[in-house]
Amino acid sequence: MEQFKIITNTTADLPVKYIEEKQLGLVYYNYIMDGVPYGKDKELDWKEFYHLMREDGKMPTTSQVNPQQFKDCFAEYLKECKNLLYISFSSGLTGSCQNAVLAAEEVMEEIPDSHIVVLDSKCASMGEGLFVHKAVQMKEQGKSMEETVEYLEELIPHLTHVFTVDDLNHLYRGGRVSKATAIVGTIAGIKPILHVDDEGHLVPISKVRGRKKSLNALVDYMEEKTSGCLGKNDIVFISHGDALEDAEYVKNEIEKRFGIKQFMINHIGPTIGAHSGPGTIALFFEGNSR
Repeated sequence: MEQFKIITNTTADLPVKYIEEKQLGLVYYNYIMDGVPYGKDKELDWKEFYHLMREDGKMPTTSQVNPQQFKDCFAEYLKECKNLLYISFSSGLTGSCQNAVLAAEEVMEEIPDSHIVVLDSKCASMGEGLFVHKAVQMKEQGKSMEETVEYLEELIPHLTHVFTVDDLNHLYRGGRVSKATAIVGTIAGIKPILHVDDEGHLVPISKVRGRKKSLNALVDYMEEKTSGCLGKNDIVFISHGDALEDAEYVKNEIEKRFGIKQFMINHIGPTIGAHSGPGTIALFFEGNSR
């Protein structure tokens, strides 16, 4: 069976150790913090990133990966393997996915024996990370790239994301809530609960008052969405915006309520964190629907 290489993005928020152990390819998203550009060749420590946002009020900006960057990346990984599976950050949140499609088509024309599949995960942060993990599991089971893609396409509407943010102003900056909502919500201690829908867009689904209630609401959503399919969750992913203690609280609640023992917890990287802000907690699992 022909081998294939899985490529993901920094937007998947997977631990560096995992990426190295699984020999994943990686596409770097660039961002600017306090006037300084960061990316593949220069990275900002994630603790410092959140410190600059939380304590110094710095507002980072992000940018898409352009077609030429994708072409260069694909060409480099084709030196290792002629079959590439690129799992993209949700097209509902970035135009980079379409840029990857264009780049893959051009590269396959220029390198005739290459085979590149661009798969829109409709996922973000460690939801994308969990999606990649499922791909890795398929590959480790000896499945072909075609079999893996078929499985993943069926998984997309079940890869459930639910998250809450600690500061509504970051969602306002990203156009997710109105300025009035951000101001009133902040004063009243309102915490929104959001998910990523079938098209990969961020969508508010409810709101609660108080941080602890918002964390419990994530677990409640998991209970609702895993009715009849809880057993499919051999592992649950949780990401956080420099809020490990709250991530551990959610983990413990899931363990108590559902008996799940396997978790992967990691911080939210700069590309996602620039829009969600410090204090974000996100939960990812396989549900009966998103």
